[in-house]
Amino acid sequence: MASQGTEDFEQVRSALAASEVLRHISPAAGATLARRGAPVALSAGALLAQEGDPGDAVFVVLDGEVEVRSTTVGGREIRLTALGRGSVVGEMAVLDGGPRSADLIATRRTRLWRIPRAALLEVLESEPKAAVALVAELSRRLRATNADLEARSALDLGGRLARLLLAEQNTRGLIALTQTEMARRVGVSREKVNRKLRDWMLEGWVEKTPSGVRVLSADRLQGVVRERLSG
Repeated sequence: MASQGTEDFEQVRSALAASEVLRHISPAAGATLARRGAPVALSAGALLAQEGDPGDAVFVVLDGEVEVRSTTVGGREIRLTALGRGSVVGEMAVLDGGPRSADLIATRRTRLWRIPRAALLEVLESEPKAAVALVAELSRRLRATNADLEARSALDLGGRLARLLLAEQNTRGLIALTQTEMARRVGVSREKVNRKLRDWMLEGWVEKTPSGVRVLSADRLQGVVRERLSG
C-alpha cells in the first residue's frame, strides 16, 4: 500500500464495507485485506480471468462492472451475471481451490482490488460472520442464475428481450445497452433484436432516442413475459 495515497486506501476500505460479504468483517480485518491487496485497472472488454485459470485471488469491484460469462460447446457466449461496485468476484475458485469456472470480463472501464487467496481465507477463518455471509451470497447468486436459465429456456426472443429491457431500464425508462449487447445477452443476432424493437416501436411500446432505447409501456412488456411464461 506504500504507493497508494490515503484517498485510494479509504476507497478500498469503503468498497469492502459496501460488499454484501465483506461488510461483515471487522474494520481491522478490512484494513488488513486492503494492505495485502493490489489495484487492477481494466478497459472495457478486457479479460480479468479466463475459465480454467487458477483461483489464486478474489477481486473487489471499486468501480465499473465485471460480467461473468460461459461459452457453450457451439461457441455461443452466455452471460451468467454482472457484478458492480462492492461486489466480490471470483470467490468460488478461491474457496474450493479449483480452477475458474467462467470468464470474467470488464463491461466498461473498471477498477478492482486483488486480494490473494491466502489473505481472504485467513480473514474468513477468523471472522465467522463473514464466512456465513459469503455462503449466503453464493446461494443467492445460484438461485438468481437458476431463475435466469429457467426463464431463458421458457421464453422466446420477444420474452427474453422484454425481460432484459425491463431489468435494465433506469428511472427514466432508458436502457444503457447497445443493440449488439442486447443481442448477445438474449442469444440472437443483432438483426433479430432490431426487427423486434421496430415492431414494438410501431406499437408504441418503446422508442429510440439519441441516448438509446426507452421503454414507453412497461405494462405491455411485462405482459409479453407473463404470456410466454404461462403459455
